[in-house]
Amino acid sequence: MLNSTFAKNLNTNLLSTKLFFMKKLLLFMTLIVAGITSSYAQGTVTGQLMAVDENQPLSGANVIEFGTTSNGTISDFDGNFTVAVSQNSGSIKISYIGFNTKVVEFNLENGKADLGVINVTTDENSLDEVVIIGSGVVDLANSRKTPVAVSTIKAAEIQERAVGNVEIVEALKNTPSVHISGQTGFGDSQFYLRGFDQTNIAVLLNGQPINGMEDGKMYWSNWAGIADIANAIQVQRGLGASKLAISSVGGTTNIIMKAAEKEEGGYARFMGGNDSFFKGTVAYNTGLSESGWAFSVLLDHWQAHRKWSEGTYGEGQNYFFSVGYEASENHSFNFLLTGAPQLHGQKWSQSREINDADPKYNQHWGYTENGIESERQNYYHKPVMNLNWDWNMSEKSDLSTVLYASWGRGGGTGDRGNGRIRTEDPDGDGPLSGQLDYDAIEANNAIIGIGGDYSNPDGAGYIRRSSVNNHQWFGVVSNFNHDLSDSFSVNLGVDGRNYTGDHFRQVTDLYGLSGWSNDRPDDAIVTATYDATPWAALTNFADEGDRINYDYSETINYIGGFGQIEYAQNNFTAFVQGAVSTQSYQREDRFAEVTSDVVNKGGYNIKGGISYKIEESNSTLFLNGGHYSRQPYLDNIFAFNETNADIISPAVDNEKITSFEGGYHYKSGVISANFNAYATYWDDRTISNLDESDNGTPDDDTDDFDISLLQRGVNQFHAGAEFDLGVKAANWLTLNAYISGGNWIYKGESSLDIYNLDTQELISTEDAIDRNGVKVSTAPQFTTGLRARATITGSLSVDGNINYRDHHYEFTDPSTSAEGYEAAKLQPYSITDLGLSYNFNLGSNDLTFRANVYNAFDYIGESNSDAFGYYIENGRTYNASLRYAF
Repeated sequence: MLNSTFAKNLNTNLLSTKLFFMKKLLLFMTLIVAGITSSYAQGTVTGQLMAVDENQPLSGANVIEFGTTSNGTISDFDGNFTVAVSQNSGSIKISYIGFNTKVVEFNLENGKADLGVINVTTDENSLDEVVIIGSGVVDLANSRKTPVAVSTIKAAEIQERAVGNVEIVEALKNTPSVHISGQTGFGDSQFYLRGFDQTNIAVLLNGQPINGMEDGKMYWSNWAGIADIANAIQVQRGLGASKLAISSVGGTTNIIMKAAEKEEGGYARFMGGNDSFFKGTVAYNTGLSESGWAFSVLLDHWQAHRKWSEGTYGEGQNYFFSVGYEASENHSFNFLLTGAPQLHGQKWSQSREINDADPKYNQHWGYTENGIESERQNYYHKPVMNLNWDWNMSEKSDLSTVLYASWGRGGGTGDRGNGRIRTEDPDGDGPLSGQLDYDAIEANNAIIGIGGDYSNPDGAGYIRRSSVNNHQWFGVVSNFNHDLSDSFSVNLGVDGRNYTGDHFRQVTDLYGLSGWSNDRPDDAIVTATYDATPWAALTNFADEGDRINYDYSETINYIGGFGQIEYAQNNFTAFVQGAVSTQSYQREDRFAEVTSDVVNKGGYNIKGGISYKIEESNSTLFLNGGHYSRQPYLDNIFAFNETNADIISPAVDNEKITSFEGGYHYKSGVISANFNAYATYWDDRTISNLDESDNGTPDDDTDDFDISLLQRGVNQFHAGAEFDLGVKAANWLTLNAYISGGNWIYKGESSLDIYNLDTQELISTEDAIDRNGVKVSTAPQFTTGLRARATITGSLSVDGNINYRDHHYEFTDPSTSAEGYEAAKLQPYSITDLGLSYNFNLGSNDLTFRANVYNAFDYIGESNSDAFGYYIENGRTYNASLRYAF
């Protein structure tokens, strides 16, 4: 790892060098633009831009002579502009993020044209005034008048920063109390909010829940193409605005996916990046026909040799098809189908010694005749369909409903047996191990014949198995809204879900063995293999006779009702919101021929809040509070005892979450500022997670086995404060800054049971572990950052952000007691990202060049830790793209 003093000096020197060259670049570009403008100018066009919805001048907007790439300017603080033009008549194009692009004609008289006041309207795809099909079930912060702690990232920023060889959560890095780590493989990012991991952050896609029904997990690899079709992401920290009975302990993240668009057009984009990354995208929208129909389609392919570390190859596609129909002024429908089949090699945490020796090292891969192959490969294909219906029943009433379905197919690969063989260590006696030697493994397997017999003197052999996690998920969300009067509004709704998950293992590669034995209750020898690829996984997976190690299914049925009443009069608002739900769980273990009883759990939440708007100061004060009784996840209901269908005894209780938050929001034409403070109590938490044991031999990975850890009675307390600021510092410069700090600790006592997943044996149990005061280690408890965007000419803009992380405590295992506990911290560090955009006008169409550099100064910081080691930031990565819009 870099010495902290050296790193600071390095960052300072590099920053000084960067600023020097940026100043030279700015001067150079200014001289060029000035020269071009003076050479071709025939006259000047003036005017003033007004943001209609905000009733104030629009500063910082791009104003360009239509059909040129150089004749342009930027509106000043009062919205005024003067642009040199090369023709006596023509058009100017006005554009600004969040507003509709506008084209205005001009005719020069005596070399001048004054267009007067030009009204610019908010883009309906901009989240501040978002208009989408199914809007009634998408609980945005502005759908309720009482505020919440919220940050919004719009489509333009997502397209610039989070498309390509990064996940969509990359766009959230400049948000208070957000931490992103684990970006080791394509789609493997982990998202943390106020110290809570993503199993306790409700993630919604157009209002439908997409966290895993069994465990709440988010696999961003399943949504690899979502950035291409996202209109916006809204992060609601804490209690949030969602009316559903969902598990938003840390907050709610709404991803707003586009519907069939009303305007005709499309684009083609080609992107390249580090390590042979390539991505090609085409999209087309028919626009809304006179008969009320609209169609949108997007297709995409990407591939890469690796993300940054060794063995982290990836490949995938993205498809999106949407049909919209406006049956009348009162009825609108939209159907969409989307999916992102992908596969990628994975990398896990490493020891500090390994990270220091080679931060790109990854022990999971080797070479075969087909190229690089990883022992740990994730592959998945999850087609998602939904049908939205918006019914405007009257001036005071509307009903919004979404029916949705998804079919997940795929899983992750790993080893089975004890015949793993590696090449020679690359550093001799150093910490690095050799890579997988597949040729030697196949030679050894050929001697063994049928694998799976651990008593064989030649060993049990080695296979690559797939842990398959298939599911079918159907659901409905419907929301009725009615204005009782000018001051009172009421919402009532229903949320229903049916989920079936199938879990089993199958053989992916035999590597020269003639079969695999001793891994089924009927002792059958398995000879069939199944590809670990996303398209094959849709239909080609093992039937019950070819499954190994385990084979079980589970069914979850969920029904919930919710309601809200809000009062808004003059500058005062208040709301009360509640939800109740019941959930049933049942599991069938086909190997043990056991089906569990049906377990029923009820839950509820209640939230309320008030706000007061101080009009003369453009500010708002608010206070919210709430309590949740949350049903446990299915994975916490069942034990790994004699069968996979054994219900934990005594029964797991509901988790109790109580939260309070208050805040101050200020907004003017130039400055927006938000301050929030929060406190969250989380009691009776049950945590179930999988891990791997080294069996007491850390230097020998042939005898490792999977384990399950079950913690009960865990209590946590999270408190903190957040501040974010947005400033239009000049008509060409926008600045955004944030700072957040917290104190996240465990409280009270808890218990721990550890099971061997292979034998389903209880290895150990420990009660009354004193966790009081032990630090929560999921994320840094202090974060701050700055983002800047500068428009150098009407076509050229540069942007950058720096994020600093501190007070990130090292992992503590569940048996860590407060007695003698001394908190250890990860080294604080900062990461800088840079971007550049240039827009070419090709007649009536646009060609946009975009380039990003992530971790520009190549600092390898420790972003997180777990029981096996440390996750590190990827070193410097980059991408660049050309996008042609038509």
